[in-house]
Order: sequence, then C-alpha cells, then structure tokens
Amino acid sequence: MDSIKTGVDALFILLGAIMILAMHAGFAFLELGTVREKNQVNALVKILVDFSVSTIAYFFIGYSIAYGTNFFMGAEELAAKSGFELVKFFFLLTFAAAIPAIVSGGIAERAKFNPQLLATFLLVGFVYPFFEGMVWNPEHPFGFQAWVKSFSGEEFHDFAGSVVVHAVGGWIALPAILLLGARQGRYRKDGRMAAHPPSNVPFLALGAWILTVGWFGFNVMSAQTIDKISGLVAMNSLMAMAGGTLAGWFFGKNDAGFSYNGPLAGLVAVCAGSDLMHPLGALVVGLVAGALFVLVFTLEQNRWKIDDVLGVWPLHGLCGVWGGIAAGIFGQKALGGLGGVSLSAQLIGTGLGVGIALIGGCIVYGLIKITLGLRMDPEDEHAGADLSIHHVSATPKSDSSW
Repeated sequence: MDSIKTGVDALFILLGAIMILAMHAGFAFLELGTVREKNQVNALVKILVDFSVSTIAYFFIGYSIAYGTNFFMGAEELAAKSGFELVKFFFLLTFAAAIPAIVSGGIAERAKFNPQLLATFLLVGFVYPFFEGMVWNPEHPFGFQAWVKSFSGEEFHDFAGSVVVHAVGGWIALPAILLLGARQGRYRKDGRMAAHPPSNVPFLALGAWILTVGWFGFNVMSAQTIDKISGLVAMNSLMAMAGGTLAGWFFGKNDAGFSYNGPLAGLVAVCAGSDLMHPLGALVVGLVAGALFVLVFTLEQNRWKIDDVLGVWPLHGLCGVWGGIAAGIFGQKALGGLGGVSLSAQLIGTGLGVGIALIGGCIVYGLIKITLGLRMDPEDEHAGADLSIHHVSATPKSDSSW
C-alpha cells in the first residue's frame, strides 16, 4: 500500500507541475496580446528561454538554497519513492520560473534580451529561493517561522504563493521597470500620453484563460500529496476568480484588458489563504483584488508615469500583498475560516517578502544596468525587438518571388 500511495502522490504532483508549466504559455500569450505587433515574437521566445534558464539556476543553486538538498547522487537513489522528490522539484520549479515571467510583462518592449537572461539566473538561483526557503522549508536554518510563531502565536501562512511567488515577483519587477524607464514616446514633453492598446485581444484572452485554468493546479496541488487535497481550495479559487472578473469588468467599464486581468488578480490574492477561507471570504478577496488592480494600474500609467506594460506591479505585487494580509483576516474562525492564522504573522511575512524582493530587484537590475545595460538601443527599440533581436516579425509578409 505504501508503494501505491507514493506512486499516486508522485502522479498527483506531476500533474500539478504540468498544469503550471502550461501556465507559462499563458504568460507568453498574455504578453503577446498586450504588446505592440513589433514585439510579439520577443514575448514568445523570452518566456520559453527564461523558463529554461530558470530550470538550470534552480536545479544547480536555487533548490539547494531553499531546501538544503540537491540531486548529485545516483539515479537509483533519485528514483526512490516513485521519483517523488524529482517531480516535487519540477513542481516547485514552475513556481520559481514564474518570477521572471512576471517581470517580463513589466519590462516588455525595451529590455535587452541577454542581460534579462542573466537577471533570470540570479533571481531564480539566489533571490527567490532565499525567501522561499524561509517560508516553505520547515527545517530552514534561519528559523523564521519559529520566530514568527513565538511572536504572534501562528506561523506565516502562504499556502500557494500570494506572497512567496506573486508579491515577490511583482516587487522585483518594480525597480526593473523604474531603472529601464518608459518606452519611447509613451510620455511626451507636453504632458500627453501615447496610447498603446493591446495588439491582439484574442491572444490576450487566450493567455488569461490558460493562466486561469492552470491556476487550479497551482492552488489545489500545492497540497503536494493526495491525502492533503482539499475541495475548499478549488472552491475558493473559483469564487476569487469570479469576484476578480466581475470587479475588473465593472470598475474597468467593460474594458477587455481589465476584464481578463480581473480573474488573475483574484487568483493571485486567494493563493495564500485558499485552504483556510470560507468561499464567501474568497469572493470578497477576489472583488477587492480586481478593483485594486484597475485602480492602481490606471494611477501608475496615467498619473505616476510608470510604464508597467502588463501592470505586473499592481497585479502580482499589490494583489499578492493583499492576499497575504487577507489570509490573516478571512482565515479567522470569526469570519467563517478554519483558523490557525494570525494577522500580525501575515503582516510580518508579507512585509519581509516585499523587502527582500525590492532589495534583490534593485541589486540585480542595478548591477546589470551599470555593467551590461538594461535597455535596447533607441534604433532597435523603434524597430521592435522582433526584428532587432530575432530577425523575424510575427506576421512576415510573403516574398513575391516565392
């Protein structure tokens, strides 16, 4: 029976890893549909190559930093327990690789390609696993969770990564966006702003749908073993998705981009407490997240002049922060939750995640800007990354001589 159990657990977490791997196609198509036509190929290639660089960085460095283990042993030992530890690595890798995928949307259309790959390696190899291990590794040498529990009565709770993945990714992206500066011609000297509407709404919608479907693997399968699966996580994810969608549609005044980013905002926010909340609490969390995204994205683009192309800072950074805090509110038994969570612990853990992300993002992107440069040459940026970097456009015109 034990061998059957380990086999089922390995299959369970493998299916979760595959679902989240598919989410990276969602990241690619969401970015493709949002950027201008001259940068669509770049979005597709960047997400794929970033994932591959993330795999190398996490395999050789990041996973060891987070969990104190590695894979430098014989295949016979690695294959023990139906290879559960291997597919667990695959599952957690898909989370780690979301960091550069998140950043990619914020710095789109003007960032150099190879320096961004270096940033990916450093972020996934060092910055992300530093905080990941503090939260998700119960044997981490820093003893962060034990300290939080002694201070607040409960550990910091982040079931599926509202803070560990999304807030960290969004707050890493913010200094990268600021260091890069706005796209050419986005904000004019006379104070006017050039509109850059989504180039392909159907692809944007496809990306959002892929992400939304995959998110149920992201959340539900964060249980990691079949005996810990909970239908509550699935239901809460569904309710937060619906709340985020309705808020994005309503406050975005029927705008397609806001409508399709709304469910993502809700799902980002519910990750942390999806295993604790009552479904009505998850609905409120999603509603707040959808409204928060629309409000802050509009402010950062129009008033603060922050050229965050896909709105990754409000979508992942701020909605992730809201999710970490919301777990400490709606997870309480007084509000229909399961309890076992403390608001003060959530504030401490969320604040630490934001701090590490900001410091890490500033160091990584600041050093790369000084040494290699972050931004494409003006001529290349004007021509577009597709032709400048990849030497092909998304819709090349047929040669009449063919």
